[in-house]
Amino acid sequence: MTVSDDVLAKEFSAHRTHLIGVAYRLTSTISDAEDAVQEAWLRLSGLDARRRAEIRDLRGWLTTVVGRICLDRLRSAATQRERYVGPWLPEPIVTPYGAQPGNDPLETVVRDEEVRMAALVVLDNLTPEQRVAFVLHDAFSVPFAEIAEMLGVTEATARQHASRGRRAAAEADRPDPTELGAQRELLEKLLSAILSGDLDSVVGLLHPDAVLIGDSNGKARTSRRRMVGADKITRFLAGLVEAYGVHRLARGELVLVNGNIGLVTPAQPAEDGLRELARRVMTIDIRDGQVTRIYDVVNPDKLTHLAL
Repeated sequence: MTVSDDVLAKEFSAHRTHLIGVAYRLTSTISDAEDAVQEAWLRLSGLDARRRAEIRDLRGWLTTVVGRICLDRLRSAATQRERYVGPWLPEPIVTPYGAQPGNDPLETVVRDEEVRMAALVVLDNLTPEQRVAFVLHDAFSVPFAEIAEMLGVTEATARQHASRGRRAAAEADRPDPTELGAQRELLEKLLSAILSGDLDSVVGLLHPDAVLIGDSNGKARTSRRRMVGADKITRFLAGLVEAYGVHRLARGELVLVNGNIGLVTPAQPAEDGLRELARRVMTIDIRDGQVTRIYDVVNPDKLTHLAL
């Protein structure tokens, strides 16, 4: 590695956490985000000295490059998701609860409110063009002229894409910002009621129009349709206890899932008439002191980064 390459690598490293954040906001997938950032480095390091010297704003240049890479991934993913079994949820970023912040870029990324599960679900429902235009412009100040070139459209059309994304975000049913201690208290009350069989209390802790979204791609057991209503969700949760056993579900560990309180339940083999339990990550949204959404991720392909 030449001296100039060494300097370039250090400069790139200084922007890596930012780029991971950009790519994750655009793809909702950790592996795609990491791959996009690595590809951006390969493109940068592959430039000759003259083209490197032409870059006046390295952070901006890299942000645009990552945006282009993620746009390609989003367009190909749209076709893949048509074959996905059941609902699709963002790949969760799971970090320890109560631990001091570390140096992992993902731990820095999840400090941003806009990477909460609820916010990413809204982004996942946008077209690739709307998502890229909205996120890059509103979150990362990429000029519309650059976004238009990236999308292969006029600047006016790029603005329209961003406007539609902005409108979808504004109209979304967003949860209340809730302090972690209050999140933990509500989740623990819900878990206690579920495991003790106090179904009336479970219903009371759920918003009447609560939604449960399970993500499995048919590879593990959860709901394959969006489940709406406190009564339906309570019956589903009671069914989990019956299928897997109180003592095994009680082994769940409190964690942070995209910065909000959540639970990781370890995989456990079948035993004594109880079904095999797949590893799962659950987290919740809260509004007015009640659970409005439960996200249940059991697709093993989305839990490969889970270190806990």
